[in-house]
Amino acid sequence: QVQLVESGGGLVQPGGSLRLSCAVSGSIFSFYVMGWYRQAPGKERELVARITSGSSTNYADLVKGRFTISRDSAKKTVYLQMNSLKPEDTAVYYCNFSPIGSRDYWGQGTQVTVSS
Repeated sequence: QVQLVESGGGLVQPGGSLRLSCAVSGSIFSFYVMGWYRQAPGKERELVARITSGSSTNYADLVKGRFTISRDSAKKTVYLQMNSLKPEDTAVYYCNFSPIGSRDYWGQGTQVTVSS
Protein backbone atom coordinates (compact mmCIF):
# COMPACT_ATOMS: atom_id res chain seq x y z
CA GLN A 1 0.00 0.00 0.00
CA VAL A 2 1.33 3.39 -1.01
CA GLN A 3 1.85 5.87 1.81
CA LEU A 4 3.13 9.44 1.78
CA VAL A 5 4.69 10.98 4.88
CA GLU A 6 5.30 14.71 4.90
CA SER A 7 7.51 16.75 7.18
CA GLY A 8 9.13 20.14 7.46
CA GLY A 9 6.27 22.57 7.97
CA GLY A 10 6.21 25.18 10.69
CA LEU A 11 6.21 28.84 11.56
CA VAL A 12 8.63 31.16 9.81
CA GLN A 13 9.03 34.92 9.51
CA PRO A 14 8.48 36.68 6.19
CA GLY A 15 11.58 36.36 4.04
CA GLY A 16 12.54 33.11 5.71
CA SER A 17 12.93 29.60 4.32
CA LEU A 18 11.54 26.14 4.92
CA ARG A 19 12.09 22.78 3.27
CA LEU A 20 9.26 20.30 3.01
CA SER A 21 9.89 16.59 2.50
CA CYS A 22 7.58 13.85 1.29
CA ALA A 23 8.67 10.24 1.56
CA VAL A 24 6.86 7.59 -0.46
CA SER A 25 6.65 4.00 0.72
CA GLY A 26 5.08 0.94 -0.86
CA SER A 27 5.38 2.21 -4.43
CA ILE A 28 6.38 -0.03 -7.30
CA PHE A 29 5.70 2.56 -9.99
CA SER A 30 8.53 3.74 -12.21
CA PHE A 31 6.69 6.50 -14.08
CA TYR A 32 4.91 9.15 -12.08
CA VAL A 33 4.38 12.79 -11.30
CA MET A 34 4.89 14.09 -7.78
CA GLY A 35 3.78 17.47 -6.65
CA TRP A 36 3.09 19.86 -3.85
CA TYR A 37 -0.28 21.52 -3.51
CA ARG A 38 -1.49 23.98 -0.92
CA GLN A 39 -4.78 25.06 0.51
CA ALA A 40 -5.32 28.26 2.45
CA PRO A 41 -8.41 28.82 4.62
CA GLY A 42 -11.44 29.54 2.48
CA LYS A 43 -9.59 28.82 -0.75
CA GLU A 44 -9.38 25.90 -3.12
CA ARG A 45 -6.40 23.60 -3.22
CA GLU A 46 -3.88 24.80 -5.79
CA LEU A 47 -0.80 23.38 -7.44
CA VAL A 48 2.49 24.77 -6.17
CA ALA A 49 5.05 22.69 -8.06
CA ARG A 50 5.48 19.24 -9.56
CA ILE A 51 8.21 17.00 -10.85
CA THR A 52 8.08 13.96 -13.11
CA SER A 53 9.98 10.72 -12.84
CA GLY A 54 12.07 12.16 -15.69
CA SER A 55 12.85 15.23 -13.53
CA SER A 56 10.84 17.73 -15.55
CA THR A 57 9.45 20.44 -13.33
CA ASN A 58 6.85 23.15 -13.42
CA TYR A 59 5.77 25.79 -10.95
CA ALA A 60 2.85 28.02 -10.20
CA ASP A 61 3.58 31.59 -11.26
CA LEU A 62 3.23 32.79 -7.68
CA VAL A 63 6.21 30.74 -6.51
CA LYS A 64 8.53 30.82 -9.51
CA GLY A 65 11.98 31.94 -8.53
CA ARG A 66 11.32 31.35 -4.83
CA PHE A 67 10.46 27.65 -4.55
CA THR A 68 12.39 24.67 -5.89
CA ILE A 69 11.09 21.12 -6.19
CA SER A 70 13.52 18.23 -6.33
CA ARG A 71 13.59 14.50 -5.73
CA ASP A 72 15.89 11.79 -4.46
CA SER A 73 14.98 8.60 -6.29
CA ALA A 74 17.04 6.38 -4.01
CA LYS A 75 15.20 7.70 -0.96
CA LYS A 76 11.85 7.91 -2.80
CA THR A 77 11.53 11.42 -1.44
CA VAL A 78 10.49 14.71 -2.98
CA TYR A 79 11.45 18.05 -1.51
CA LEU A 80 10.11 21.57 -1.74
CA GLN A 81 12.63 24.25 -0.86
CA MET A 82 10.77 27.45 -0.11
CA ASN A 83 12.70 30.69 0.07
CA SER A 84 11.64 34.33 0.45
CA LEU A 85 8.44 33.21 2.07
CA LYS A 86 5.53 35.63 2.19
CA PRO A 87 2.47 35.73 4.45
CA GLU A 88 0.35 34.73 1.47
CA ASP A 89 2.26 31.44 1.31
CA THR A 90 0.56 30.45 4.54
CA ALA A 91 -1.42 27.27 3.91
CA VAL A 92 -1.58 23.56 4.49
CA TYR A 93 0.79 21.94 2.02
CA TYR A 94 -0.04 18.52 0.60
CA CYS A 95 2.17 16.08 -1.19
CA ASN A 96 0.68 14.29 -4.19
CA PHE A 97 1.91 11.12 -5.90
CA SER A 98 0.39 10.32 -9.29
CA PRO A 99 1.64 7.11 -10.84
CA ILE A 100 0.97 6.92 -14.56
CA GLY A 101 -2.06 4.71 -15.11
CA SER A 102 -3.05 4.54 -11.47
CA ARG A 103 -4.91 6.55 -8.87
CA ASP A 104 -3.60 9.59 -7.03
CA TYR A 105 -2.24 9.43 -3.51
CA TRP A 106 -2.12 12.28 -1.00
CA GLY A 107 -0.17 13.03 2.12
CA GLN A 108 -1.77 14.13 5.35
CA GLY A 109 -0.75 17.76 4.91
CA THR A 110 1.70 19.96 6.78
CA GLN A 111 1.00 23.47 8.00
CA VAL A 112 3.19 26.34 6.82
CA THR A 113 2.65 29.66 8.55
CA VAL A 114 4.49 32.79 7.49
CA SER A 115 4.09 35.51 10.07
CA SER A 116 6.09 38.01 12.08
